[in-house]
Amino acid sequence: MTIDFPLILVILVFGSGLIWLVDALFFAPRRAAAIAQLQEQHPGWESEGSTAAISFQQSVQSTAAEPVVVEYAKSFFPVLFVVFVLRSFLVEPFQIPSSSMVPTLQVGDYILVNKFTYGIRLPVVRTKVLDINTPERGDVMVFFPPHLNDTYYIKRVIGLPGDTVTYRDKQLTVNGELLAVDKLGVMPEGDRRFSVGLESLGESNHLTQVDLMRPARDFSVQVKPGHYFMMGDNRDNSSDSRVWGQVPEKDIVGQAFAIWMHWDSLFSIPSFSRVGGIE
Repeated sequence: MTIDFPLILVILVFGSGLIWLVDALFFAPRRAAAIAQLQEQHPGWESEGSTAAISFQQSVQSTAAEPVVVEYAKSFFPVLFVVFVLRSFLVEPFQIPSSSMVPTLQVGDYILVNKFTYGIRLPVVRTKVLDINTPERGDVMVFFPPHLNDTYYIKRVIGLPGDTVTYRDKQLTVNGELLAVDKLGVMPEGDRRFSVGLESLGESNHLTQVDLMRPARDFSVQVKPGHYFMMGDNRDNSSDSRVWGQVPEKDIVGQAFAIWMHWDSLFSIPSFSRVGGIE
């Protein structure tokens, strides 16, 4: 079962804020009045350690103490609200769970995603409320794929609305223009052999790899209006738009722009050797 963290965060923020607000409007004034009355009933309540002060504190605790749930709400709401704003509208951290973006992103990379570069969206409902920029060819983008409405995916933008994307003999062509790829060498991995190259797409120069032991999956497709064609940099080991289709604009989450940590597993030591921008 996938945990809907954005929904949980929204519930916690608005729940704690509502508890605090209701208490401030209706119950806190009553407690304040009760405390003032107790102060009148216990002359000398200000003298620390005195019998009157001890009696006053006991009376406050029994009749006018702030409920524990209100205390927690007041403590956690500011922190939760800051996290909510940062995560929903500015920057959100993600972990790379699969090898579909190798060699650009490795399994265990922790990345940062710009949530406002493609427009401001409301959390949970994903409605865009402010247009800013649109995705460009070569961007590394986080989104919800058409077949899974509650799971984040990360791939590279290959085709924009109206583009014709063609893949022949493991070479990409966009609108009839063959993408330039500088072959960097062949890398063996177990019984597989991968050809690694530096591909130029839009403003991006990024690493890609193809499995020389697998046959090419040739195709040609035109990108629909308001949609984007996504592919992984690990071209022969990626479930992407070739499998589940094009990504509608409404399902965009943001642009991945930096690696901030690498952590292979819970029992390994985090590494910062891969910290840097994402091409």
